Amino acid sequence: MMQKNSLSRLLAATLFSFSASSLALTPQEQGLQIAVQAKFQDTGWVDNSADMKMVLRNPQGQTSVRQLKIKTLEQQDDGDKSLTIFNHPKDIKGTAFLSFSHPVASDDQWLYLPSLKRIKRISSHNKSGPFMGSEFAFEDLSSFEVKKYTYKYLNDETVNGQDSFKVEQYPVDSNSGYTRRVSWIDKVEYRIQKIDFYDRKNALLKTLSYTDYQQYLNKFWRANTLNMVNHQSGKSTVLNWSNYAFKSGLKEASFNKNALKRIR
Repeated sequence: MMQKNSLSRLLAATLFSFSASSLALTPQEQGLQIAVQAKFQDTGWVDNSADMKMVLRNPQGQTSVRQLKIKTLEQQDDGDKSLTIFNHPKDIKGTAFLSFSHPVASDDQWLYLPSLKRIKRISSHNKSGPFMGSEFAFEDLSSFEVKKYTYKYLNDETVNGQDSFKVEQYPVDSNSGYTRRVSWIDKVEYRIQKIDFYDRKNALLKTLSYTDYQQYLNKFWRANTLNMVNHQSGKSTVLNWSNYAFKSGLKEASFNKNALKRIR
């Protein structure tokens, strides 16, 4: 199970250091504690796959639709591996995106373009660029890893009817397209309810909303709808998820850049 041992140690050490102190938690300590708990509660799913419908909408309200298949594999003491395959429309069918997330180091990401019959490595300097014309950046597609950010708890707010922690997250990676993210995480299940993204000028760039959560295996929560709104361009991208499957026996060999060209 990915990072379960290291996360258990981090959670125990974090809670011990806090309980050992007679002082109240600082906002930074509380923000870290919330992030560690959120990550810890979403470990142990081993692998999952799902279908996704991506709906792109321009400022005039015109839409285009893409159909994708997503596969994800947990890693021991590392970030997740994920594979995204485009099945529709015809002009981008067979396009595949492979991402290896890492807790600290820059993520490894590759994009296979069947029209060019070539695999393109995504440079760490280009992680803030848009993914396939959507309002999601390449860096938005990485798994959440605690060490990718530093934290500051702000206050409690109600979002989507959920009493939630409001936490600022500051990217450690200097190549990030964001100065900070503000996340709302509900207090009961530690699910993300909303994220505000601030650009390099510290202006509000995008808001990502998570709705219609469903629980799997009596433990793991996944939002069926993600809505990313770009406040500066007026564009948006909605991701509709369906047909989740967990612990289906996905293999490491499926998450290999050399296999991207063979994907159908």
